[in-house]
Amino acid sequence: MSDHNKILTFQSRATDAKLAVQEFHAAVAQQDMALVVFFCSSEYDLDVLAAEMRRLFAGVQVIGCTTAGEIGPAGYCQHSLSGVSFPEASCVAVSGLLDQLSEFDITKGHDFAQTLLQRLESKASNPSPDHSFALLLIDGMSGREERVAHALQYTLGKIALFGGSAGDDQKFAKTYVYSNGNFHTDSAALVLVNTALPFKIFKTHHFVSTDERFVVTEADPAKRIVKEINGLPAATEYARLVGVAINEFNSKDFAFPSVVVKIGGTDYVRSIQKANADGSLTFYCAIETGLVLRVAHGVNLVDNLEQTFDAIRTEIGSTQLVLGCDCILRNLEVSKNGLKDHVMEIFQRNNTIGFSSYGEQFRGIHNNQTFTGCAFGSASGIETEMRDD
Repeated sequence: MSDHNKILTFQSRATDAKLAVQEFHAAVAQQDMALVVFFCSSEYDLDVLAAEMRRLFAGVQVIGCTTAGEIGPAGYCQHSLSGVSFPEASCVAVSGLLDQLSEFDITKGHDFAQTLLQRLESKASNPSPDHSFALLLIDGMSGREERVAHALQYTLGKIALFGGSAGDDQKFAKTYVYSNGNFHTDSAALVLVNTALPFKIFKTHHFVSTDERFVVTEADPAKRIVKEINGLPAATEYARLVGVAINEFNSKDFAFPSVVVKIGGTDYVRSIQKANADGSLTFYCAIETGLVLRVAHGVNLVDNLEQTFDAIRTEIGSTQLVLGCDCILRNLEVSKNGLKDHVMEIFQRNNTIGFSSYGEQFRGIHNNQTFTGCAFGSASGIETEMRDD
């Protein structure tokens, strides 16, 4: 066990759940841990993994989620466990579980966030927004990310929220968040962190909007389905706007061009999942009737990622740790284009711990095809030790 104040990270590639947790604990356990965050493959026996987490990290605040791929010192991985421990010298943290998302309402979200805020204020010596942030891990199959993220951010005020939607290795069946010693569905884990470390909450994507606009004239936001665009069947009109034949939508090699919505002068990506037999389009996030969207085209993902980290380092110095949520669609794109080794090197160089997600949250807004996270700079007495197996 370390006797120094270090932020410790590790990534186990053991396929056995019990062994993976044991390796993780041996690498990150230290005296006076304020918080442990982990990301794991859904292929593990989650009951075994949870039991071993409870045993080895007894009395420690631990949150996590299942993924569609893990990011850590070993790089992009499948079927691994990646995570980090924060010493009390680095931060004060409070966390909680928001369950029954299928019955979520704004009042419930407000009360939940307000309770955590009061707990943070009672423990932190300087709980100001400049020194605090929120991390949200949410069931990626719940379909409630928009409402939950918006309600929590509204209550948190100037404390910036970021996070990701849990995955299940692209099975799209059941995803889990870990809190209070167990894995949960239909739930979200929220942690509020107060720290003296310099940090930067950020988001980036590699899409540029065009002047081609269209209006959603009929939608079912609860099911994330758009039925009409510009008063016409959604799939037909979308195909015309992006200049493709509608029969291409059924090709396994076809990737739907993304669209963006502009909020406060900033573009947020909205990705299409599939075209339906009735001519509607299913999105990966909720789309409301009356929303104005723009067709977007992708630029160089690697250059965009390098520029993002360059800007972060200019603001807070070298990154001793980045907690990141990287959309699974980005993972698939870099794999298809042969860019995975390059992106992996960028993540390793910037000490990134995170996961491939089913959606990303940034300041209360749910996104697709986005990389969002929190980058930590260095402070005297606090170091980071990055290890894989």
